[in-house]
Amino acid sequence: MDFSPTDEHRAIDESVRRIMARFPDDYWLACDREARFPHEFRTAMAEGGWLGIAMPSEHGGSGLGVLDAAVMMHAVADSPGAMSAASAIHINIFGPHAITVFGTPDQCARWIPPLVAGREIACFGVTEPDAGLDTTRITTTARRAGDHYVVDGRKVWTSTAKVADKIMLLARTRPLGEGRPADGLSLFYTDLDRARIEVREIPKMGRAAVDSNALFIDGLEVPVTDRIGEEGQGFRYLLHSLNPERVLIAAEAVGIGRHALGRAAGYARERVVFGRPIGQNQSIQHPLARCWMELEAAWLATLRAGWAYDRGLPSGVEANTAKYLAGEAAYRACERALMTHGGMGYAREYHVERLWREVLIPRIAPVSPEMILCYIAERALGLPRSY
Repeated sequence: MDFSPTDEHRAIDESVRRIMARFPDDYWLACDREARFPHEFRTAMAEGGWLGIAMPSEHGGSGLGVLDAAVMMHAVADSPGAMSAASAIHINIFGPHAITVFGTPDQCARWIPPLVAGREIACFGVTEPDAGLDTTRITTTARRAGDHYVVDGRKVWTSTAKVADKIMLLARTRPLGEGRPADGLSLFYTDLDRARIEVREIPKMGRAAVDSNALFIDGLEVPVTDRIGEEGQGFRYLLHSLNPERVLIAAEAVGIGRHALGRAAGYARERVVFGRPIGQNQSIQHPLARCWMELEAAWLATLRAGWAYDRGLPSGVEANTAKYLAGEAAYRACERALMTHGGMGYAREYHVERLWREVLIPRIAPVSPEMILCYIAERALGLPRSY
């Protein structure tokens, strides 16, 4: 097992960083202040062919693996764009996975090329306000009516819904209580019809450039041809996307943490107090060094998880471990970066306060650190399930 960068990974990293260099601090600060979606950045990534990195080549993608995509998303997040940049394209990387694995050739031909080319933006309608992480208990319903379904319900924390054209939607096609809860869920990929879906943005702490929303769905008609795979199997299809997403979130978290750490180290070298650079003081050095080591360990865990997934090996424990370690390490790195800047760390012009606000996302989502600890206790240690 060799995790030294391959020539291909170096090329991915260098190419993506050249794109990121075109979008400096001021661009992302403006997007954050104005709550403006970074369309220009997303277009640049589409023009570079990066939105389809893990999509099949026959539909315009690059046909590469999750590990390659992780290298790309790490480079995206290790920039002033941080989580805003990563979130603007994140769903393109893992979201269509269920389509490529379980969709028909016609569905792949209809849906994948517009995503790869950047002509369409998709959002993910899974989480619900009363279900949270207990996905099998969602209550949004899809009732069959001839050649279409009628969908009613609510979703929450649906990112990019304000700018999206399509929605990956999980809904219940069999009433809760009839059989196993997971068996009654179906997965759809369909138009986000704003006449039937009300999108309400959720004011939040950070990442204002990429919207998060509550959706209110009332009588949305979804053609049967927009259902992915068999009716009632949607939850199982969704599970195929979970490990890749955890790997990508981990890569993004490490990228944000490393970017924050780089800012902190640069400031510590230049900031002179009491006649000496503050970086000469061990009270500054030691926390930054600890953050560097934690991020390095999290990155190696991320590479291992992506490597295992791409080879068809069991990767649930590895992917969740990587996500946990990366989320925690990145949070501490961003916090330490802010503290290293002292009072100026609280000022927007130094950008580290924005990184600190945004790094909470990969720490919390798409699964909490506590739920990962429960998963590892059960799957890695053989302890009884606690929930």
